[in-house]
Amino acid sequence: MNATNGLSITWLGHATVLYRSPSGKTVLVDPWMEGNPASPPDAKKLAAVDLMLITHGHSDHFNDALTIAKRLHPEIVCNFEISLYLGTKGVTQKLHGINTGGSITVDGIRVTMVPAFHSSSIQDGDEVLPAGDPCGFVIRFEDGQTVYHAGDTGFFGDMKWIGELYRPSVAVLPIGDLYTMGPREAAVAAKLIGAKRVIPIHHSTFPGLTGTPDAFRKELADQREIEVVELKPGETAGAELARR
Repeated sequence: MNATNGLSITWLGHATVLYRSPSGKTVLVDPWMEGNPASPPDAKKLAAVDLMLITHGHSDHFNDALTIAKRLHPEIVCNFEISLYLGTKGVTQKLHGINTGGSITVDGIRVTMVPAFHSSSIQDGDEVLPAGDPCGFVIRFEDGQTVYHAGDTGFFGDMKWIGELYRPSVAVLPIGDLYTMGPREAAVAAKLIGAKRVIPIHHSTFPGLTGTPDAFRKELADQREIEVVELKPGETAGAELARR
């Protein structure tokens, strides 16, 4: 898809998502491609990443962060504790450790850190290190289109205020159950957030993740104004994300 046509979103499997902004900037969220059974081969050959966002330190969201940071040198936005950890590993430039409620603008893209209900730790050899609070991100692109990327989270009622404050047109929500919301909870979240299009992620990677896009769509059957944009790993949503 031509970058000048607007926002595009590519699901790279599990919880890894690549956004391409209207001006052609690439934003990678929660990099886990190597060892990810759902990640397509092309995802392991990313040629450029301008901005990398990290929601928390669990391996299925963080395992490729150091590799990407050192190979492609993106700007990085994460919580303060993860920024300290990355600094101990030699990542010191283009590193922005912020906290819940804070915002930063990078290359015209406004990133706001919002809460998520989950846990966060980093496996470093034989050690399990605390990695601060998990989060989600509200990403406002250069043309004003806004995405709520929830990260790993359970349902919480303040999703309503995230929706009312930031008015996202797209919500990217986990639906797999077991470690995050399942389809029922994610459907209620979608209603509160109010985005017209919802992309389900964090599903189908492992047998324990039993939530499916079909189940999610059924839970939203009474909400005809909400479109479930189902992607397969490696697929991209583009024109259908245009604001209406």
